[in-house]
Amino acid sequence: MSESHKFLKSKTVAIVGCPFSGGQPLRGVDTGPIHLVEAGLVEQIEELEWKVKFDGHHEFEDVKAANDPPIGILKNPRLVSRVCKAVSAVVGQHAKDGHLPLTLGGDHSLAMGTISGSLSMYPDVRVIWVDAHADINTIASTGSGNLHGMPVSFLLGINKRPPPEHPNASGYDEAMAEYSWVKPQLTSDRIVYIGLRDVDAGEKRILREHGIKAFSMHEIDKYGIGRVVEMALDHVNPKRDKPIHLSFDVDALDPTVAPSTGTPVRGGLTYREGHYICEAIHETGCLVALDLMEVNPSLHDAVAVSQTVAVGCSLIRCALGETLL
Repeated sequence: MSESHKFLKSKTVAIVGCPFSGGQPLRGVDTGPIHLVEAGLVEQIEELEWKVKFDGHHEFEDVKAANDPPIGILKNPRLVSRVCKAVSAVVGQHAKDGHLPLTLGGDHSLAMGTISGSLSMYPDVRVIWVDAHADINTIASTGSGNLHGMPVSFLLGINKRPPPEHPNASGYDEAMAEYSWVKPQLTSDRIVYIGLRDVDAGEKRILREHGIKAFSMHEIDKYGIGRVVEMALDHVNPKRDKPIHLSFDVDALDPTVAPSTGTPVRGGLTYREGHYICEAIHETGCLVALDLMEVNPSLHDAVAVSQTVAVGCSLIRCALGETLL
């Protein structure tokens, strides 16, 4: 491959469609991947001179967790675990084949699977996590038990046992056994956040305790998106010689830009700021995997849905090399 794709064996995108909503309570996010593909995403990627491998959306027919009571506070724990494990295997195989896995979510709990898959091929992968939320709650810190707010804690292996008197202490051993397939290969110096603006108090403590670099909207306002992306890359990939997994939650964008998402927060990235991140990551030549998560076409009217889907497709194209000139 050329210098523009340092780690891939061929210029092939393998689309992993994941219509899945088990990590959070709102229905509809499971239809996001379907809308993205129906909007012409495959053809748009092919126009950028990529080969596209897409065999249809994963239905996870072998994953049955209809009878899935909570484990302690965790909701849908077995379903989320088993779907993410299946996603990890699929993403990992595409990575081993030398392709670039593009995972369309679905809720962001899926990143447990996508990043685990990348790590199976690239143990030194760097993660750029673009999101309004840190998604790093632990079993002890979560207030909701929704697993889309927890994938990073499992990937980092920081789910320590709560003290017996803690309200979330019950079910700890069972939960950790269920998620024992998630190997804590990611280290705190190999992930960086961009766009945070709605972070729980417990998550703030976790970020500080583990020294995790995060650029909130405050830093973006202060330095501008160009400088922030440069600082983020300098932190996790200073020589631009390590593979990058970009996990992009559309709620990182301001709701005026991408309204059809489950947990919108005002004051987010502009249209151009979001696209610049993707453009800059592409320019490194280090991108090996891409997630686009949390498009929810069941929310808002048809105009807002179309707007959000179009933005999602556009972000993907930029990460794959589309330029303004």
